[in-house]
Amino acid sequence: MLSTERITIRRLEREDIEALLQLRVANRQYLEPFEPRFPDSHFTMAGQLEVIERDLAKWDQDQGYGFGIFLNETGSLIGRVNLSNVVRGAWQNCTLGYFIAEEQQGKGLMVEAVGLALRFAFNEADLHRVQAAVMPRNRRSSRVLEKTGFRYEGLSKRYLYINQVWEDHLIYALTREDWEQAEREKISDV
Repeated sequence: MLSTERITIRRLEREDIEALLQLRVANRQYLEPFEPRFPDSHFTMAGQLEVIERDLAKWDQDQGYGFGIFLNETGSLIGRVNLSNVVRGAWQNCTLGYFIAEEQQGKGLMVEAVGLALRFAFNEADLHRVQAAVMPRNRRSSRVLEKTGFRYEGLSKRYLYINQVWEDHLIYALTREDWEQAEREKISDV
């Protein structure tokens, strides 16, 4: 569990199934242009239990770390941030993915959540590099990455199959060295 003044990120447990289902159903249309197409069964209790079970198994196998984003004031689940596709060996890398409820957009909460996930990636999971991919039209998501220190690395053509279309993605990355330098600069600015 990692927190800022406004939010906490933590691993989702089976007890979070109702909150996760509410979040996914309430934001289904809003998120549709940015995600793979999910079957209707995904938006059920059974479908979300499958998501949680898969995430828990990935935690246990050091293959991924999925977090829920919770508002401290209300305890409400407002989004997800995930460190997926963990690769060890010489690469020590993972892929960052995230979403936040439409009603929570534009408040800086995702920047905080990504910052906490990066702290986990570098301090707890002992990764060296975190990569993220964003569709060029998703400017808000690119801003989240820029504000959390990611560098733009290039355009990957037809990178992911999103909402029934092979979409180009902007590739961003952050290494432990970059992150540690940014953290030192934050401390010296205080």
